Amino acid sequence: MRLTRFTDVALRVLMRLAIVTHEDPPTTREVAATMQVPYSHAAKVVARLQHLGLVDARRGRGGGLTLTEAGRSASVGALVRELEEPEEPGDVVDCEGSTPCPLRSACRLRMALREAQDAFYASLDPLTVAELTAGPTGPLLLTLSSRRPSEN
Repeated sequence: MRLTRFTDVALRVLMRLAIVTHEDPPTTREVAATMQVPYSHAAKVVARLQHLGLVDARRGRGGGLTLTEAGRSASVGALVRELEEPEEPGDVVDCEGSTPCPLRSACRLRMALREAQDAFYASLDPLTVAELTAGPTGPLLLTLSSRRPSEN
């Protein structure tokens, strides 16, 4: 299974925010620079994560991004499902598209792929965002910073 770029960036943003102190929350621009993603893409991701209640975003002096408790304890599997699946969950493959598959009425592949996708999500369900930042990831994330030493 391959995740969309949006989901990949969302997970990286959440991981970055999981190691930040509340005294020095980064801005969306700083997180984008640290995670090496375009600011416009990071801003869309942050807006979605805020809508889901996983991130708090405050503007102005003393503002920045913080991970909510719901964000810290969120299941990675549930989060990936939420970010990856469309409004109406469908099959992994498009058997009914503009050129329908001639095997669609008797195909076993579609069900096998759906079961594999479900197993993929299930393997991520017990993992939380906070657990993603355990060693060695957390210490490495701490060394990444878009701020110059004089700004810290």
